[in-house]
Amino acid sequence: MPGHDAKITEINFDGLIGPSHNYAGLSVGNLAAMRNAGDVSQPRAAALQGLDKMRANLALGLRQGLFVPPARPARTWLAELGTTVDEAEPLLAANALSASAMWAANAATVSPAPDTRDGKCHLTVANLRTMPHRSHEWPATLAQLRLTFAHEGFAVHGPVPTAFGDEGAANHMRLARAHGAAGIELFVYGILGGAFPARQHLEASKAVARLHGLNPERVVFLEQSEEAIAAGAFHNDVVAVANEGVLFAHEKAFADRAAVAELCGRGDYELVEVADARVPLADAISSYLFNAQLVTPPDGAMTLIVPSEARATPSVWSWIEGHLASNGAIRRVEVVDVRQSMANGGGPACLRLRVACDPATVDPRFLVDDAKLDALSEVIGAHWPVEIESADLQKPALINQIEVARATLLEVLELTELLSG
Repeated sequence: MPGHDAKITEINFDGLIGPSHNYAGLSVGNLAAMRNAGDVSQPRAAALQGLDKMRANLALGLRQGLFVPPARPARTWLAELGTTVDEAEPLLAANALSASAMWAANAATVSPAPDTRDGKCHLTVANLRTMPHRSHEWPATLAQLRLTFAHEGFAVHGPVPTAFGDEGAANHMRLARAHGAAGIELFVYGILGGAFPARQHLEASKAVARLHGLNPERVVFLEQSEEAIAAGAFHNDVVAVANEGVLFAHEKAFADRAAVAELCGRGDYELVEVADARVPLADAISSYLFNAQLVTPPDGAMTLIVPSEARATPSVWSWIEGHLASNGAIRRVEVVDVRQSMANGGGPACLRLRVACDPATVDPRFLVDDAKLDALSEVIGAHWPVEIESADLQKPALINQIEVARATLLEVLELTELLSG
């Protein structure tokens, strides 16, 4: 393929679900998080479910990486607010103990080397300024990105100024004939969201495109539909996902549906659009049909990795079965159990950051195989809390367990330089 760098492959970096995983209901506009606020969480089960998803990806022949959870509680952030985890009001303490960094799709926006002016893979850490519990994530995320991608083939940028909200790859897609070929980058922003905030600002998306040195003729800015945001699609990846030459989206994902169809036609990309009459928007959002991993394993059969909730939703599963029978673009569907993450509003796509690069240029400590996952499983089984009740978040014994669990994890991964953040 002309202009195709065969060394570049896609690596999915999953956020390892941290020991403070809880249901405090902090994310306005995230219907699952709001609905399950106050429920008892299961951090150990959540993290093991995440490992199982990584194992399933490895079994498909995909390259797999991970990011570790940041320090919790976020003591530096609390200090900047003039308090401590012991003295803070319960809601503030919950914001400092959030495990939401597990959703690595919000870690950064990634532009692979074939798209950029300087031929480097660019990453801009997301500022996540819309939600207090996520706004303090970026320093720890940036530290990990700079370790993971320290090779000269990468350029890692700090966050866009917080006047403009940036939610990372959850509002960014890429269409290309192959991961190692030049593509078109799609930045999805919101303006209105009914009762809920539109989290991705157009100016933030434009800034990232400039920082990454993208060709303006190969960048498209798309407005997410107000109806989708109001229905609970707080990020674009709840209603659309792209992979190589395929864009998979709900009929009501974008404000200008015709423009999306025209874009795909012009670039000879395939638009797989799900009609609202077949899968109502509410079903698409509750099942996280589109918050799936759309991937191309080595056998070439494009695969959709969906949460078990998709199989349990009749309209969604009927559409999937019909598409598979029609020999459409998606040739295989794999079902994973990420119920603990789903209960807080994060499906398979939320849990991973896609980075198309040469794996040899990545710090190997952040890449996993089955043996490393086995070692992580032992750490989680020994140190992650079995359950957390929101009312117990500030108890000293729990705080100590959370901090010891993370420290043990970093020792096993030989990443102790991240202990402070």
